[in-house]
Amino acid sequence: MKRIITLIALVVASPAFAAKGPFFSLANTDFIVVVSFILFIGVLFYFKVPSMLTGLLDKRAEGIQSEIDEARALREEAQTLLASFERKQRDVQEQADRIVVAAKESATEIAAQAKLDLEKSIERRLRAAEDQIASAEASAVRQVRDEAVRIAIGTASEVIARDMKAARADALVEEAISTVAAKLH
Repeated sequence: MKRIITLIALVVASPAFAAKGPFFSLANTDFIVVVSFILFIGVLFYFKVPSMLTGLLDKRAEGIQSEIDEARALREEAQTLLASFERKQRDVQEQADRIVVAAKESATEIAAQAKLDLEKSIERRLRAAEDQIASAEASAVRQVRDEAVRIAIGTASEVIARDMKAARADALVEEAISTVAAKLH
C-alpha cells in the first residue's frame, strides 16, 4: 500500500520537478503542495481512513449480497409459485375437459333416451289411435246392428201384427207367461 502511495506522490509531484529554482525550498509552492499532500495522506493513514472506507465498502457489499440472496430466494419462491399455479391450471383444464366430455356423453345418452321415449310415445299414440279406430268401428258396427235389429223388429212386428189373429196372439202370450213362470220357479 505504501508503494502505491509513493507512486501516486511521484506522479502528482512530477510537475514540481519542472519548476525553476531549487525544489527543496519553502519558497517553491510546488514543494509545499507535495509536502502538504504527503502529510494529508499520512493523516488519512494515521486515522485509519482507508480501513474505515474498506469496512464501509465491505458492509455495503454484504448488504448488496444479502439483497441479492433475498432476491434469489424471492425468485425461487416465485418460480415455485408459478410452477404450482401452472400445475393447478393444468389440473383445472383437465377437470374442465373431463366435465365437457362427461357433458357430451350425458347429452348423447339423454338424446338417445329422448329418441327412445319419443318412439315409445308415438307407438303408444298409434296404438291408442288404432284402438280408438277399432272402438269407433265396433261402435259403428253395433249401431248398424242395433239399427238393423230395430228395423227387423219393427218389420217383424208389422208382419206379425198383420198376419196374426187374436186367438193366435192370446196363445202366444199364454205360452210366454208359462215359459217365464217356469224359468222363474
